[in-house]
Amino acid sequence: MRISEAEAVRDFAGLLARVRAGVEVVIEVDARPVAVVHAPAPARRSIEECIALLPQESPAVIDEEFARDVEAAVAAHREPLDPPAWD
Repeated sequence: MRISEAEAVRDFAGLLARVRAGVEVVIEVDARPVAVVHAPAPARRSIEECIALLPQESPAVIDEEFARDVEAAVAAHREPLDPPAWD
């Protein structure tokens, strides 16, 4: 969604409501984008935190083969998952 700077100032609460609903808002001055407002990316866990969440009786094994599989999956998907609306 694109709005002018004046619209953003006039209804900032409405702008934030749209952002909370998942809309990415581009604020423009003279039809030029000057800011992009969107919800923050969700917090990500480190691998250490993920491993710590495993139950004690978990049969999961984090070995060399697993590490190679994860690296291959990450390398195969380097494109942005959620590109900006104006791309």
